Amino acid sequence: MTREPALLDRPRPPTPPPPLGWLTLGDAFEAACLLRCTPPPTAARPSTARPSGAAAHTPGVEFNREDAAQRMRQLLARLDIPVTHEVAVGGLRRRYELHRLWVPRKHQGAYTRMLDAGWWQGRRELLGGPLPGASPARRRLVTRLAEAAWRSALLAAGRHVRRHILGVRLTDRELAAVLIRGAAVLDVPARLRPGTGCFLVSVADGPDRQRILSSAALEPARGPASARGPVGSSAHGAVVLPAGRPAC
Repeated sequence: MTREPALLDRPRPPTPPPPLGWLTLGDAFEAACLLRCTPPPTAARPSTARPSGAAAHTPGVEFNREDAAQRMRQLLARLDIPVTHEVAVGGLRRRYELHRLWVPRKHQGAYTRMLDAGWWQGRRELLGGPLPGASPARRRLVTRLAEAAWRSALLAAGRHVRRHILGVRLTDRELAAVLIRGAAVLDVPARLRPGTGCFLVSVADGPDRQRILSSAALEPARGPASARGPVGSSAHGAVVLPAGRPAC
């Protein structure tokens, strides 16, 4: 009898990417989580689902929220990866905006390597630790990664808000597992419920919801890693997460 695949049964990358510094890791991991919350851009959408690993990083990403796009721009600017931001307006009776971010061709290799390294290293740190006896700095890193994962999901995934829960809908099962672990790191119990073509990760209303929202609030912006200037950074500085979003 064939064993049903577990939530985390996914292939590991053949060659682990070089480790990132902890500040860089937090930004790269959050950017990778934002990417995993979204489908491939409309202009480059393949007929099959996005694969895992390095091949998952197309040169563009598409958001239906401006605040999610601004956050991605801010993170990539801090990683010294420039992007072009395009806004498309659609719909007839109900108008909507799509925010597309495109990485220039000469920077696509750096973009792929950075997000791939950020995802695998951040995932390993979050799911595997901190181990007993870990330093306070490493414990703070794991907490920061948990906050980054939830911030990305609340900005870019499908919100599923009811009176008794705060939830997000995801199609990426690895990110769903990361959110469950991240909630535990933040001392919040979370539930995972498989749906049709997606996963619903939720926390209870009340103190649990407030802790997640407080932990996921955006910190004041840091400058980019180099002195290239404010290309791609958010014009708003510190940003507060929106109060809610309709379910996808």
